[in-house]
Amino acid sequence: MTLLSIPGWWGRQLPVVLGLAMGLLSLTGCSPGSHAVNVPVSSWPGYEYFFLAQQKGLAERHNLKLTTSQFSDPQEIVHAYLRGEIPIAQLTTVELVDICGRVPERCPQVVLILDESRGADILAARRDVGSVKALAGQTIGMTFSTLGPYFVSRALQRSGLTLDQVVIRNMPLAEMPEALAKGTVDAVAFFPPFSDAALRSGHSRVLFDSRQIPGEIFDVLVVDPAYLKQHFVAITKLLSTWQDAHDYAKFHPREALILMARRQNVSVQEFQAAERGLVYFSLAEQMALLAPGGVMERNLKAVQQVQQQLKLVRPDAPLPQVNARVVQEAGR
Repeated sequence: MTLLSIPGWWGRQLPVVLGLAMGLLSLTGCSPGSHAVNVPVSSWPGYEYFFLAQQKGLAERHNLKLTTSQFSDPQEIVHAYLRGEIPIAQLTTVELVDICGRVPERCPQVVLILDESRGADILAARRDVGSVKALAGQTIGMTFSTLGPYFVSRALQRSGLTLDQVVIRNMPLAEMPEALAKGTVDAVAFFPPFSDAALRSGHSRVLFDSRQIPGEIFDVLVVDPAYLKQHFVAITKLLSTWQDAHDYAKFHPREALILMARRQNVSVQEFQAAERGLVYFSLAEQMALLAPGGVMERNLKAVQQVQQQLKLVRPDAPLPQVNARVVQEAGR
């Protein structure tokens, strides 16, 4: 049957319907059967690999159209998710716990460990503060929406102190280097690129970093549960693309570093220094980490407990769930 032989209203309207459908496909750049995913990116080395994949067209081999959206501050990504504007986010586990406390009906699921911090997260203090124990009664600047409270609580705990024994000041990351230099705080918890200038200036010293608590500080890729259910195949393709980006960086390190450092507006040397404090896990390695009762599940419970102690998350907030099936499918 030809198009002209279709009787009635559909015969007249079908060309219009087909035209609209083809128009939508051209707008999204997708061919029939392909998938499209947008990933938000903010300033953190571990978040840059989706941007690298986009720049090098690595998603195309998986029949995936990958785009990224730039956010100047990680909190903008949190707020965008809370408003329902994005279904996917790259976050710290603290930001994830915070979201689940605010919108429990859309509590995101963890599908990928982006990185583990082993040295990138830093507790720095004025030069005359000799140890973490010497911070008793002193003022520590931290950003509640980041891993700051959890990280500082672990640093204090290892020196026999608690958060109740210090003065906590919630402040933006961008203000920390100046606050430390002027002495308006005695110590701060931050990370690159915010920590780079402060440490270069010589006004501070590192008292504690995430190397001393391996297996505890993570960044993760999370997805809205409803979106994940509807776009499960696309998310598995996204994880495969992420692995390809790391493989590309391994075999083309200079080109990859230039691209990622340029987007963060830092030098290649600064980007390399920040990455030295991170550990990346392949998809194969992540299967055990994301398994029920594994490292990620235990970490989320510990982070939530600290946030509840600080009264930043309500006691009945749901614990974020870990979906290991996505990594298992992507790793096949």
